Amino acid sequence: MIAALSALDTIVTWLEESVGIPPHIQENLLKSLAIILVLWLLRYLLLKVIRGRTSDLRTRYQWQKTTTYVSVAFAILVIGRIWFEGIQSLATFLGLVSAGLAIALKDVISDIAGWGFILWRRPLEVGDRIQIGQHAGDVIDIRLFQFTLLEIGNWVDADQSTGRLIHIPNGHVFTQPQVNYTKGFQFIWDEIPVLITFESDWERAKEILTKIVEDHTEMMSEQAQEGIREASKLFMIYYTTLSPKVYTSVKDSGVLLTLRYIVAPRRRRGRQEVLWEEILRAFAKEPNIDLAYPTTRFYKLGEGGDDQNSPDRGN
Repeated sequence: MIAALSALDTIVTWLEESVGIPPHIQENLLKSLAIILVLWLLRYLLLKVIRGRTSDLRTRYQWQKTTTYVSVAFAILVIGRIWFEGIQSLATFLGLVSAGLAIALKDVISDIAGWGFILWRRPLEVGDRIQIGQHAGDVIDIRLFQFTLLEIGNWVDADQSTGRLIHIPNGHVFTQPQVNYTKGFQFIWDEIPVLITFESDWERAKEILTKIVEDHTEMMSEQAQEGIREASKLFMIYYTTLSPKVYTSVKDSGVLLTLRYIVAPRRRRGRQEVLWEEILRAFAKEPNIDLAYPTTRFYKLGEGGDDQNSPDRGN
């Protein structure tokens, strides 16, 4: 024992004279290394036990992340008290605790702050249909660290459910744009493009489409008017008209008639189906109206008896 202490004193004296490290700094370094070694060993043994008891990769990952956060935070607190000997007051200790937690648990603290923001400002609630970043769905759960969406869209058309659950950290409300389909104003605008040939009677087609869209969405427009009055108390929403309308434009393959109407977000696909079925039935009764599709036409001069396409015709 005496020989060991003598050897230790020799090493301390050598480090002080050769490297210039004072004895108290050497002691602090030794304590810090010992703490890091002990924490690493405890974490290693704990993770070894966890791996032996479960083969679930998700559980292993969660334990690995949690033990990392806890060990780093504890090391910062203990090593900080070693190096700052004169700091012993409660306020300073709490300050070190806060700093250590802020560094080691940055994401966790962000998620908790996001949870508080969600409860306070309510940008989303359970039952809302939202999109945050690239993910869209119905909010089915809000917890301390994350909220859960029942996914819509993706490989499924018309905003219908895929059946997948998406767990999104609460902290994303600070960094990702959020789109709420149902908050405030309870309706969205939807459009159906109907392309007919240039030879079709487009005025008759527009008349038919206008009647169809008015018959099937007029009640929805009346409900939306009441919804606007309520939403205007919280947001600057000032639609002048919510009546359905059919717009006319021209495309390469024909005349485009676009139906624009109000619909509840979760009824979008069903409403489109009803309107399309009515459109197909109505157009089937009209011999002068044909749906268009991309086509290519070729003309040869001098064929067909009437050279209408000749550039010299009429000259």
